[in-house]
Amino acid sequence: MTVYVIDDHPLMRDALTMLVQRVRPGLKVVSVAKLNSLESTVERQGAPELICLDLKLPDTLGLSGVHAVKAKFPNVPLVVVTGSEASECEAACLEAGANLFLEKASPPNTIIEGLRTFLPSDKEAASAEGTVAAPTKLSKRQKQLILMLDQGLSNKDIADKLTISEHTVKVHFWRLFRRLGVNSRTQALHFARTNGWLGI
Repeated sequence: MTVYVIDDHPLMRDALTMLVQRVRPGLKVVSVAKLNSLESTVERQGAPELICLDLKLPDTLGLSGVHAVKAKFPNVPLVVVTGSEASECEAACLEAGANLFLEKASPPNTIIEGLRTFLPSDKEAASAEGTVAAPTKLSKRQKQLILMLDQGLSNKDIADKLTISEHTVKVHFWRLFRRLGVNSRTQALHFARTNGWLGI
């Protein structure tokens, strides 16, 4: 698995690399200082499976970076790690396609927990590569999400019911979609109906 860290500050790149490797020792981490060098770096180093992006770079600012990354790598999880405060731009980043928003000022453990969502253990990775598990192998939260999908609830409705944030709901959906091998709520619901999962 290859993780890309896009940040123009060497110390921040080193810090994120260290945190990623604390979550999954031995992972390949590629550092990039400018967004416009990402594609050429990918050609040399291989496709990303997770991208960590700063919003303030020498060649881009704010949401333009999020849009650019998602346009080039729409199916790769994107974690925004920035000095901007969540109250200022978290909602906009998630709306633009980021999977998670983290403030650089967050405690290391908070950043680690956020990254852990997108860095599965060896056991989880092996499971994801195999056949989709039976419904009984889904987590309790994933079963709840399938039932709530069937009820037609929005992310906000689900967040309110589960007493979690909307961006956490998006993270849960990302993991569920990955587990099922689908790309949308509609596909996940179709999969659940086809396999008779709505009684779980």
